[in-house]
Amino acid sequence: MAINKRKLRHTRLRKKISGDAERPRLAVHFSGRHIQAQVIDDTTGTTLCSAHTTQANIKAKPAHANVATAQKIGKIVAEKAASKNITKIVFDRGGFKFHGKVKALADAVREGGINF
Repeated sequence: MAINKRKLRHTRLRKKISGDAERPRLAVHFSGRHIQAQVIDDTTGTTLCSAHTTQANIKAKPAHANVATAQKIGKIVAEKAASKNITKIVFDRGGFKFHGKVKALADAVREGGINF
């Protein structure tokens, strides 16, 4: 049986990370082609805002999950969160290592005025 190390890391992180009304959770996921990010209030189980590369205004042909795309997604999520008066979040990297695309997305969100 193959063990998916990313899922193990994500499970271990989710034991410690939780979002609430004051500090919702920014969850990110990267597939081979797409990037998804959503701000979640875990107390109510609702998604407050989200952005992903399959949306019409972001969609690129061919789709690439690279650093440049991660920066675009980070800026869009920061704008949407700021419009809903969210200034502080908890960052959930989804078990991915914090470098490359993950770091680029996090830095873009920080530049958008969101603290974590």
